[in-house]
Amino acid sequence: MFTNMDKNDLDAYAQRIINGMQLSEDNLREILLIADSTELEKLHYVARKVRDHYFGNKVFLYSFVYFSTYCKNRCAFCYYNTMNKINRYRLGFEDIRNVCRKLKGEQIHMVDLTMGEDPYFHENPSQFAKVIDIVKEELDLPVMISPGVLDDDALTMLREHGANFLALYQETYDKELYRNLRVGQSFSERIHARQFAQQIGYCVEDGLLTGVGNDVGSTIISLRGMARENPQMVRVMTFIPQEGTPLEKEVQESNLSELKIISVLRLMFPDRLIPASLDVEGIEGMVYRLNAGANVVTSIIPSDSSLEGVANYDRKHEERKRDPKSVVAKLRSMGMEPAAQSDFNKILGVVA
Repeated sequence: MFTNMDKNDLDAYAQRIINGMQLSEDNLREILLIADSTELEKLHYVARKVRDHYFGNKVFLYSFVYFSTYCKNRCAFCYYNTMNKINRYRLGFEDIRNVCRKLKGEQIHMVDLTMGEDPYFHENPSQFAKVIDIVKEELDLPVMISPGVLDDDALTMLREHGANFLALYQETYDKELYRNLRVGQSFSERIHARQFAQQIGYCVEDGLLTGVGNDVGSTIISLRGMARENPQMVRVMTFIPQEGTPLEKEVQESNLSELKIISVLRLMFPDRLIPASLDVEGIEGMVYRLNAGANVVTSIIPSDSSLEGVANYDRKHEERKRDPKSVVAKLRSMGMEPAAQSDFNKILGVVA
């Protein structure tokens, strides 16, 4: 697709995206089939040009508090699925307060409160609301919640306590693949929760999982499904086989598919937030993802944190280097900078 394009052609293509050009089915298929390294770099260049038009060299930073690793679900890909015999934790209020205090004064824009679908908090959403209250009290920052599927009343309560963003990943819009990944879970209830959250003032994040049997056709189905919902943040993550799960023996793919999809997301959602997660390949992986068109760094944790993550590539590393100062230093070495808090608040204000 980009094979015979020179820099002027690539710049013109980026401008067409900025002017509103939509990618066709054939465009998507052709991009997702790119294998040549030179053509891939041209794709990433176009994605960066589009991103820089809207965001310049500014990046948003999200800290991450995985406050409960209990979960009632049986997701085939997830280390924390209820069938896996692992050590779990549920942080107390003072533990959460202490994590927040370690983040005071750091250059972060939002706190991401993540848990499995913990029955305790799902049955007692007022306790979840207290967690949000603590973050607001200690840091006075926007709060993202990543709680799984909550009912309308719980989402309303948490919004009233100051939750700004709901992260709820479909993983795939290919319904057959969904049944294999999110075992026993409703496809439509997940969509409803995001739609309801948008209606009552949340920004929402949707996400795809790649490397789990999603071929090009399946990936296009997912990209189109995501586009119909029009979320404020869109992400993709590479599947990492997790010990004790049904997919433990699967072979992990390279990050090639994820990087291509990040660029595709930038072309499909030119002015939206697209994360580069530290939870897959750490800071070096962050660089690849930012160079593919991402503009958010997620899964930042305090330097001495033992908090779990979603993929946890570094679970057994003595030094994890996912703290705010390490991230900011790396960004600056790339010619990038943390955005102003006011810039992030403007994005939240779209639906606030």
